[in-house]
Amino acid sequence: MAQKPRQCRAEVIAARALTRDVIEVDLRMVEPEALDFQAGQWVSVPFGPKNVRAYSVASSPTRRRVITLSVDVAPAGMGSEWVRSLKPGDPVQFKGPTGGFVFTRADPRRALFVAEEIGIVPIRSILSELYETGYGRPSGLIFWARDPSRLVYDAEFRSLARRFPSFSYFPAVREAEARWRGERGEAHEAVDRLVHSVDRLLVYVCGGEATIKQVREVLVRKGMDRKSVRWEKFW
Repeated sequence: MAQKPRQCRAEVIAARALTRDVIEVDLRMVEPEALDFQAGQWVSVPFGPKNVRAYSVASSPTRRRVITLSVDVAPAGMGSEWVRSLKPGDPVQFKGPTGGFVFTRADPRRALFVAEEIGIVPIRSILSELYETGYGRPSGLIFWARDPSRLVYDAEFRSLARRFPSFSYFPAVREAEARWRGERGEAHEAVDRLVHSVDRLLVYVCGGEATIKQVREVLVRKGMDRKSVRWEKFW
């Protein structure tokens, strides 16, 4: 079980651009020395008494002394500018962990994850932990983006699918060159084409509100109980 949210201090040890709009930051924990969290949870960074930004942890809970945040800085707001400015040695204060978008390992149903662009971050944490710790049951990921350049961690998921036959990976994009090998269209359209049966299926969706709603509607039309669709809204 993860601890209740607490005030934490950390130090930046690396910051790198994964794409034009996504920056990944590694934080070495200072207080506490290790962060006890569940895959899929997030931390909150204060920018004044009424301004707080939430960032999902991208790394696996198997790494508790150094955690990784991946942030979409395209909005160019207060949080985006702060992330862009981070450099090794900078102190970071946050509160965490928080959130209930976590995987229930004891659930016997098949797991399908659906992510929209930066919504992949908590799902990456979940999948990393599952396959680092011997999860052998079938699972799948449908990862949608406007174009292939926005599929953060795409190479990692392709590698995961090659190494673990029980894991299926389906990248999907709205726009791509003719040589693109993957799904085309919107996220809910990919879900409609790829999900043939909702029997004993549990779905985790993360992204924007519109996509979450559309994906859920597709699955409900196929006969899925709404409670079998778990979600985390990023915008």
